[in-house]
Amino acid sequence: PIPRTLHFSIMGARDMSNINTPPPNRLPILTEVVPFDKKLIRQAVLSELHRGGQVFFVHNRVQSIAAVAEMLQKLVPEARIAVAHGKMHGHELEKIMLGFLNKEYDCLVSTMIIESGLDLPNVNTLIVNRADRFGLAQLYQLRGRVGRSNRQAYAYFLVPPVKYLTEASLQRLQTLEEFVELGSGLQVAMRDLEIRGAGNLLGPQQSGYINAVGFDMYTKILNESVQKLKQEIGAEEELPPAEGLKTEVDTDVTALIPEEYVASDVERLQLYRRLMQARSEEELSEIEEELRDRFGPVPTEVANLMGVARLRLFASLIGLEKLRIRKGTVTAFFSNSFYGEETQKELLEEVVRKILSLSPDGIKFLKGNKFGFKFELRQSGRKPLQEVEAFLKQVAVKAA
Repeated sequence: PIPRTLHFSIMGARDMSNINTPPPNRLPILTEVVPFDKKLIRQAVLSELHRGGQVFFVHNRVQSIAAVAEMLQKLVPEARIAVAHGKMHGHELEKIMLGFLNKEYDCLVSTMIIESGLDLPNVNTLIVNRADRFGLAQLYQLRGRVGRSNRQAYAYFLVPPVKYLTEASLQRLQTLEEFVELGSGLQVAMRDLEIRGAGNLLGPQQSGYINAVGFDMYTKILNESVQKLKQEIGAEEELPPAEGLKTEVDTDVTALIPEEYVASDVERLQLYRRLMQARSEEELSEIEEELRDRFGPVPTEVANLMGVARLRLFASLIGLEKLRIRKGTVTAFFSNSFYGEETQKELLEEVVRKILSLSPDGIKFLKGNKFGFKFELRQSGRKPLQEVEAFLKQVAVKAA
Protein backbone atom coordinates (compact mmCIF):
# COMPACT_ATOMS: atom_id res chain seq x y z
CA PRO A 1 0.00 0.00 0.00
CA ILE A 2 2.20 2.84 -1.29
CA PRO A 3 0.36 6.18 -1.81
CA ARG A 4 2.27 7.19 -4.93
CA THR A 5 1.66 3.86 -6.70
CA LEU A 6 -2.00 3.85 -5.66
CA HIS A 7 -2.48 7.37 -6.99
CA PHE A 8 -0.98 6.36 -10.33
CA SER A 9 -3.71 3.72 -10.56
CA ILE A 10 -6.50 6.10 -9.53
CA MET A 11 -5.43 8.55 -12.24
CA GLY A 12 -5.22 5.84 -14.92
CA ALA A 13 -1.44 6.03 -15.34
CA ARG A 14 -1.07 2.43 -14.14
CA ASP A 15 -3.38 -0.57 -13.98
CA MET A 16 -4.58 -1.99 -10.69
CA SER A 17 -5.97 -5.38 -9.71
CA ASN A 18 -7.85 -5.64 -6.43
CA ILE A 19 -8.13 -9.05 -4.70
CA ASN A 20 -11.06 -8.92 -2.28
CA THR A 21 -11.37 -12.61 -1.37
CA PRO A 22 -8.98 -13.79 1.38
CA PRO A 23 -7.65 -17.37 1.59
CA PRO A 24 -10.16 -19.77 3.18
CA ASN A 25 -10.35 -20.22 6.98
CA ARG A 26 -8.41 -17.01 7.73
CA LEU A 27 -9.48 -14.88 10.70
CA PRO A 28 -9.07 -11.09 11.18
CA ILE A 29 -6.02 -10.19 13.30
CA LEU A 30 -7.01 -8.69 16.66
CA THR A 31 -5.02 -5.46 16.84
CA GLU A 32 -4.30 -3.32 19.90
CA VAL A 33 -2.33 -0.10 20.23
CA VAL A 34 -1.19 0.05 23.88
CA PRO A 35 1.42 1.83 26.04
CA PHE A 36 4.58 -0.16 26.78
CA ASP A 37 3.69 -2.54 29.64
CA LYS A 38 5.90 -5.41 30.81
CA LYS A 39 2.95 -7.28 32.34
CA LEU A 40 1.08 -7.13 29.03
CA ILE A 41 4.14 -8.37 27.13
CA ARG A 42 4.59 -11.33 29.50
CA GLN A 43 0.89 -12.21 29.31
CA ALA A 44 0.85 -12.01 25.47
CA VAL A 45 3.95 -14.21 25.10
CA LEU A 46 2.77 -16.80 27.63
CA SER A 47 -0.69 -17.00 26.08
CA GLU A 48 0.85 -17.84 22.72
CA LEU A 49 3.28 -20.36 24.23
CA HIS A 50 0.49 -22.13 26.14
CA ARG A 51 -1.29 -22.94 22.88
CA GLY A 52 1.91 -24.18 21.26
CA GLY A 53 2.55 -21.11 19.09
CA GLN A 54 5.48 -18.74 18.55
CA VAL A 55 5.98 -14.99 18.83
CA PHE A 56 7.56 -12.20 16.77
CA PHE A 57 8.93 -9.31 18.86
CA VAL A 58 10.02 -6.45 16.57
CA HIS A 59 12.57 -3.91 17.82
CA ASN A 60 14.00 -1.95 14.89
CA ARG A 61 17.27 -0.80 16.48
CA VAL A 62 20.31 -3.08 16.04
CA GLN A 63 22.30 -1.17 18.69
CA SER A 64 19.83 -1.99 21.47
CA ILE A 65 18.23 -5.21 20.24
CA ALA A 66 20.40 -7.40 22.50
CA ALA A 67 19.32 -5.41 25.57
CA VAL A 68 15.65 -5.79 24.56
CA ALA A 69 16.10 -9.55 24.11
CA GLU A 70 17.70 -9.72 27.57
CA MET A 71 14.78 -7.76 29.07
CA LEU A 72 12.31 -10.10 27.39
CA GLN A 73 14.18 -13.17 28.69
CA LYS A 74 13.90 -11.86 32.25
CA LEU A 75 10.19 -11.12 31.73
CA VAL A 76 9.46 -14.58 30.32
CA PRO A 77 12.16 -17.01 31.53
CA GLU A 78 10.04 -19.90 30.25
CA ALA A 79 10.55 -18.80 26.64
CA ARG A 80 13.44 -19.76 24.36
CA ILE A 81 14.49 -16.50 22.70
CA ALA A 82 16.58 -15.84 19.59
CA VAL A 83 17.77 -12.60 18.01
CA ALA A 84 17.87 -11.80 14.27
CA HIS A 85 18.86 -8.66 12.39
CA GLY A 86 20.30 -7.64 9.04
CA LYS A 87 23.88 -7.02 10.26
CA MET A 88 24.42 -10.66 11.16
CA HIS A 89 26.56 -12.88 8.95
CA GLY A 90 24.47 -14.77 6.42
CA HIS A 91 25.14 -18.26 7.78
CA GLU A 92 24.43 -17.15 11.36
CA LEU A 93 21.13 -15.53 10.37
CA GLU A 94 20.16 -18.57 8.32
CA LYS A 95 20.87 -20.87 11.27
CA ILE A 96 18.64 -18.82 13.60
CA MET A 97 15.79 -18.58 11.10
CA LEU A 98 15.88 -22.32 10.40
CA GLY A 99 15.92 -22.99 14.13
CA PHE A 100 12.88 -20.73 14.60
CA LEU A 101 11.12 -22.46 11.70
CA ASN A 102 11.83 -25.84 13.32
CA LYS A 103 10.38 -24.57 16.64
CA GLU A 104 13.71 -24.61 18.47
CA TYR A 105 12.87 -21.07 19.68
CA ASP A 106 9.62 -19.69 21.04
CA CYS A 107 10.20 -15.98 20.42
CA LEU A 108 12.19 -14.21 17.71
CA VAL A 109 13.38 -10.71 18.59
CA SER A 110 14.14 -9.08 15.25
CA THR A 111 14.30 -5.89 13.25
CA MET A 112 12.22 -5.13 10.15
CA ILE A 113 13.83 -8.02 8.24
CA ILE A 114 10.69 -10.10 8.88
CA GLU A 115 8.53 -7.48 7.13
CA SER A 116 7.78 -9.51 4.01
CA GLY A 117 8.28 -12.92 2.46
CA LEU A 118 7.80 -14.99 5.62
CA ASP A 119 4.98 -17.50 5.86
CA LEU A 120 5.13 -19.17 9.29
CA PRO A 121 1.63 -20.44 10.21
CA ASN A 122 2.72 -21.29 13.77
CA VAL A 123 3.59 -17.64 14.58
CA ASN A 124 0.37 -15.91 15.65
CA THR A 125 1.39 -13.20 18.11
CA LEU A 126 3.22 -10.06 17.00
CA ILE A 127 4.59 -7.41 19.37
CA VAL A 128 6.07 -4.25 17.84
CA ASN A 129 8.10 -1.98 20.11
CA ARG A 130 7.91 1.80 19.45
CA ALA A 131 5.30 1.32 16.73
CA ASP A 132 5.01 5.12 16.43
CA ARG A 133 8.37 5.15 14.61
CA PHE A 134 7.12 2.95 11.76
CA GLY A 135 5.27 3.95 8.61
CA LEU A 136 1.73 2.77 7.97
CA ALA A 137 2.78 0.48 5.11
CA GLN A 138 5.52 -1.05 7.31
CA LEU A 139 3.10 -1.72 10.18
CA TYR A 140 0.55 -3.22 7.80
CA GLN A 141 3.18 -5.54 6.31
CA LEU A 142 4.40 -6.53 9.77
CA ARG A 143 0.89 -7.37 10.90
CA GLY A 144 0.58 -9.60 7.85
CA ARG A 145 3.33 -11.87 9.21
CA VAL A 146 0.85 -13.40 11.69
CA GLY A 147 -2.60 -14.87 11.15
CA ARG A 148 -1.47 -17.04 8.25
CA SER A 149 -3.49 -20.08 9.36
CA ASN A 150 -6.92 -20.81 10.80
CA ARG A 151 -5.74 -19.85 14.31
CA GLN A 152 -6.68 -16.50 15.89
CA ALA A 153 -3.75 -14.07 15.69
CA TYR A 154 -2.91 -11.03 17.83
CA ALA A 155 -0.90 -7.89 17.08
CA TYR A 156 0.24 -5.52 19.84
CA PHE A 157 1.71 -2.15 18.87
CA LEU A 158 3.60 -0.69 21.84
CA VAL A 159 3.83 3.10 21.99
CA PRO A 160 4.85 5.84 24.48
CA PRO A 161 2.12 7.82 26.28
CA VAL A 162 -0.27 9.56 23.85
CA LYS A 163 0.98 13.05 24.76
CA TYR A 164 4.36 12.21 23.20
CA LEU A 165 2.94 10.99 19.88
CA THR A 166 2.75 13.18 16.77
CA GLU A 167 -0.55 13.67 14.96
CA ALA A 168 0.67 11.63 11.97
CA SER A 169 1.69 8.74 14.26
CA LEU A 170 -1.73 8.76 15.90
CA GLN A 171 -3.45 8.69 12.51
CA ARG A 172 -1.35 5.72 11.36
CA LEU A 173 -2.01 3.72 14.52
CA GLN A 174 -5.72 4.53 14.54
CA THR A 175 -5.93 3.34 10.93
CA LEU A 176 -4.52 -0.06 11.86
CA GLU A 177 -6.96 -0.39 14.74
CA GLU A 178 -9.86 0.60 12.49
CA PHE A 179 -9.10 -1.61 9.48
CA VAL A 180 -8.61 -5.13 10.80
CA GLU A 181 -10.90 -7.06 8.47
CA LEU A 182 -9.38 -9.36 5.87
CA GLY A 183 -8.84 -7.66 2.53
CA SER A 184 -8.66 -4.16 4.02
CA GLY A 185 -5.34 -3.34 2.34
CA LEU A 186 -6.95 -0.96 -0.14
CA GLN A 187 -8.63 1.03 2.64
CA VAL A 188 -5.32 1.23 4.51
CA ALA A 189 -3.61 2.45 1.34
CA MET A 190 -6.34 5.07 0.77
CA ARG A 191 -5.84 6.39 4.31
CA ASP A 192 -2.06 6.42 3.79
CA LEU A 193 -2.63 8.43 0.60
CA GLU A 194 -4.66 10.93 2.60
CA ILE A 195 -2.11 11.19 5.43
CA ARG A 196 1.05 11.42 3.34
CA GLY A 197 -0.16 12.81 0.03
CA ALA A 198 0.61 11.29 -3.35
CA GLY A 199 4.22 12.46 -3.27
CA ASN A 200 6.61 13.24 -6.07
CA LEU A 201 5.30 10.94 -8.81
CA LEU A 202 8.60 10.85 -10.70
CA GLY A 203 10.99 10.88 -7.73
CA PRO A 204 11.63 9.08 -4.44
CA GLN A 205 9.86 11.53 -2.13
CA GLN A 206 6.54 10.41 -0.62
CA SER A 207 5.36 13.71 0.83
CA GLY A 208 3.09 15.63 -1.50
CA TYR A 209 0.92 18.69 -2.02
CA ILE A 210 -2.66 17.44 -2.07
CA ASN A 211 -3.52 19.31 1.13
CA ALA A 212 -1.96 22.51 -0.21
CA VAL A 213 -3.92 22.74 -3.47
CA GLY A 214 -6.99 20.62 -2.70
CA PHE A 215 -7.79 17.16 -4.00
CA ASP A 216 -10.03 18.39 -6.83
CA MET A 217 -7.41 20.74 -8.28
CA TYR A 218 -4.55 18.29 -7.75
CA THR A 219 -6.47 15.51 -9.52
CA LYS A 220 -7.30 17.86 -12.38
CA ILE A 221 -3.68 18.92 -12.89
CA LEU A 222 -2.39 15.36 -12.75
CA ASN A 223 -5.10 14.08 -15.11
CA GLU A 224 -4.18 16.77 -17.66
CA SER A 225 -0.52 15.75 -17.45
CA VAL A 226 -1.36 12.07 -17.96
CA GLN A 227 -3.54 12.87 -21.00
CA LYS A 228 -0.82 15.12 -22.42
CA LEU A 229 1.75 12.35 -22.14
CA LYS A 230 -0.63 9.91 -23.83
CA GLN A 231 -1.06 12.35 -26.72
CA GLU A 232 2.70 12.83 -27.09
CA ILE A 233 3.31 9.10 -27.45
CA GLY A 234 0.60 8.86 -30.10
CA ALA A 235 -2.02 6.93 -28.16
CA GLU A 236 -4.82 8.32 -30.29
CA GLU A 237 -7.27 5.62 -29.34
CA GLU A 238 -7.08 6.76 -25.71
CA LEU A 239 -7.59 10.48 -26.32
CA PRO A 240 -10.75 11.95 -24.79
CA PRO A 241 -13.43 13.05 -27.26
CA ALA A 242 -13.89 16.79 -27.92
CA GLU A 243 -17.10 16.86 -25.90
CA GLY A 244 -15.15 15.37 -22.99
CA LEU A 245 -13.05 18.53 -22.53
CA LYS A 246 -12.43 18.97 -18.80
CA THR A 247 -12.31 22.60 -17.76
CA GLU A 248 -9.95 23.67 -14.99
CA VAL A 249 -12.03 25.60 -12.44
CA ASP A 250 -10.20 27.87 -9.99
CA THR A 251 -12.34 29.49 -7.31
CA ASP A 252 -11.85 31.00 -3.85
CA VAL A 253 -14.74 29.09 -2.24
CA THR A 254 -14.17 25.97 -0.13
CA ALA A 255 -15.26 22.99 -2.22
CA LEU A 256 -14.67 19.52 -0.78
CA ILE A 257 -16.29 16.50 0.91
CA PRO A 258 -15.59 16.75 4.66
CA GLU A 259 -14.59 13.62 6.55
CA GLU A 260 -17.39 14.40 9.02
CA TYR A 261 -19.93 14.08 6.18
CA VAL A 262 -18.54 10.97 4.42
CA ALA A 263 -16.38 9.03 6.85
CA SER A 264 -15.03 6.38 4.46
CA ASP A 265 -11.85 7.38 2.59
CA VAL A 266 -12.69 5.01 -0.26
CA GLU A 267 -16.20 6.43 -0.70
CA ARG A 268 -14.91 10.03 -0.69
CA LEU A 269 -12.36 9.24 -3.40
CA GLN A 270 -15.00 7.44 -5.46
CA LEU A 271 -17.33 10.45 -5.19
CA TYR A 272 -14.56 12.84 -6.25
CA ARG A 273 -13.87 10.65 -9.25
CA ARG A 274 -17.55 10.40 -10.22
CA LEU A 275 -17.87 14.19 -10.06
CA MET A 276 -14.79 14.61 -12.23
CA GLN A 277 -16.15 12.18 -14.83
CA ALA A 278 -19.80 13.36 -14.89
CA ARG A 279 -20.95 14.10 -18.47
CA SER A 280 -24.42 15.58 -17.90
CA GLU A 281 -26.44 17.75 -15.54
CA GLU A 282 -28.74 14.79 -14.86
CA GLU A 283 -25.79 12.69 -13.72
CA LEU A 284 -24.70 15.42 -11.31
CA SER A 285 -28.25 15.72 -9.96
CA GLU A 286 -28.32 11.96 -9.36
CA ILE A 287 -25.06 12.14 -7.41
CA GLU A 288 -26.40 15.03 -5.30
CA GLU A 289 -29.63 13.16 -4.60
CA GLU A 290 -27.62 10.07 -3.64
CA LEU A 291 -25.55 12.14 -1.20
CA ARG A 292 -28.71 13.47 0.49
CA ASP A 293 -30.20 10.01 0.68
CA ARG A 294 -27.10 8.28 2.08
CA PHE A 295 -25.42 10.95 4.20
CA GLY A 296 -28.08 13.56 4.98
CA PRO A 297 -28.38 17.28 4.15
CA VAL A 298 -25.56 18.53 1.95
CA PRO A 299 -23.16 20.88 3.82
CA THR A 300 -21.93 24.13 2.26
CA GLU A 301 -18.55 22.68 1.19
CA VAL A 302 -20.23 19.83 -0.70
CA ALA A 303 -22.77 22.19 -2.27
CA ASN A 304 -19.83 24.28 -3.49
CA LEU A 305 -18.16 21.16 -4.87
CA MET A 306 -21.35 20.29 -6.78
CA GLY A 307 -21.42 23.87 -8.06
CA VAL A 308 -17.83 23.57 -9.30
CA ALA A 309 -18.73 20.30 -11.05
CA ARG A 310 -21.67 21.97 -12.82
CA LEU A 311 -19.45 24.90 -13.83
CA ARG A 312 -16.93 22.47 -15.27
CA LEU A 313 -19.70 20.75 -17.23
CA PHE A 314 -21.24 23.88 -18.79
CA ALA A 315 -17.83 25.49 -19.41
CA SER A 316 -16.61 22.39 -21.25
CA LEU A 317 -19.72 22.44 -23.48
CA ILE A 318 -18.72 25.84 -24.88
CA GLY A 319 -15.03 24.95 -25.11
CA LEU A 320 -13.60 26.77 -22.10
CA GLU A 321 -10.25 25.39 -21.01
CA LYS A 322 -9.86 27.47 -17.84
CA LEU A 323 -12.37 29.27 -15.64
CA ARG A 324 -11.31 31.46 -12.74
CA ILE A 325 -13.74 33.03 -10.23
CA ARG A 326 -12.06 35.09 -7.54
CA LYS A 327 -13.06 38.22 -5.63
CA GLY A 328 -16.08 38.82 -7.84
CA THR A 329 -14.13 38.63 -11.11
CA VAL A 330 -14.68 35.96 -13.76
CA THR A 331 -11.85 35.13 -16.17
CA ALA A 332 -12.15 32.41 -18.82
CA PHE A 333 -10.01 31.09 -21.67
CA PHE A 334 -11.10 29.02 -24.68
CA SER A 335 -9.36 25.79 -25.64
CA ASN A 336 -7.30 26.03 -28.84
CA SER A 337 -7.66 22.29 -29.45
CA PHE A 338 -11.45 22.35 -28.99
CA TYR A 339 -11.82 25.06 -31.66
CA GLY A 340 -8.96 23.84 -33.85
CA GLU A 341 -11.06 22.71 -36.82
CA GLU A 342 -12.52 25.18 -39.34
CA THR A 343 -16.10 24.11 -38.62
CA GLN A 344 -15.58 24.75 -34.92
CA LYS A 345 -14.54 28.36 -35.57
CA GLU A 346 -18.10 29.13 -36.64
CA LEU A 347 -19.27 27.71 -33.31
CA LEU A 348 -16.78 29.94 -31.49
CA GLU A 349 -18.17 33.00 -33.27
CA GLU A 350 -21.69 31.94 -32.24
CA VAL A 351 -20.59 31.46 -28.61
CA VAL A 352 -18.98 34.93 -28.59
CA ARG A 353 -22.20 36.50 -29.93
CA LYS A 354 -24.23 34.78 -27.19
CA ILE A 355 -21.77 35.93 -24.52
CA LEU A 356 -22.11 39.51 -25.73
CA SER A 357 -25.90 39.27 -25.69
CA LEU A 358 -26.09 37.74 -22.20
CA SER A 359 -23.06 39.08 -20.37
CA PRO A 360 -23.02 42.05 -17.98
CA ASP A 361 -21.68 45.45 -18.97
CA GLY A 362 -17.95 45.90 -19.07
CA ILE A 363 -17.01 42.55 -20.54
CA LYS A 364 -13.51 42.44 -21.95
CA PHE A 365 -12.23 39.92 -24.49
CA LEU A 366 -8.64 38.80 -23.92
CA LYS A 367 -6.23 38.13 -26.76
CA GLY A 368 -2.80 36.50 -26.81
CA ASN A 369 -1.77 32.87 -26.66
CA LYS A 370 -5.27 32.10 -25.42
CA PHE A 371 -8.51 33.81 -26.46
CA GLY A 372 -10.84 34.50 -23.55
CA PHE A 373 -12.99 37.01 -21.70
CA LYS A 374 -13.26 38.73 -18.35
CA PHE A 375 -16.07 40.50 -16.46
CA GLU A 376 -17.19 41.53 -12.98
CA LEU A 377 -20.09 39.72 -11.32
CA ARG A 378 -23.33 41.60 -10.73
CA GLN A 379 -24.54 42.17 -7.18
CA SER A 380 -27.60 40.04 -7.84
CA GLY A 381 -27.91 38.48 -4.40
CA ARG A 382 -27.00 35.09 -5.79
CA LYS A 383 -23.81 33.32 -4.80
CA PRO A 384 -20.90 33.71 -7.27
CA LEU A 385 -20.94 30.06 -8.37
CA GLN A 386 -24.67 30.15 -8.98
CA GLU A 387 -24.46 33.38 -10.98
CA VAL A 388 -21.67 32.09 -13.22
CA GLU A 389 -23.46 28.74 -13.61
CA ALA A 390 -26.66 30.45 -14.78
CA PHE A 391 -24.67 32.55 -17.27
CA LEU A 392 -22.71 29.60 -18.73
CA LYS A 393 -25.83 27.47 -18.91
CA GLN A 394 -27.62 30.09 -21.00
CA VAL A 395 -24.63 30.46 -23.31
CA ALA A 396 -24.40 26.67 -23.75
CA VAL A 397 -28.12 26.30 -24.51
CA LYS A 398 -28.25 29.18 -26.96
CA ALA A 399 -25.03 28.11 -28.70
CA ALA A 400 -26.37 24.58 -29.10
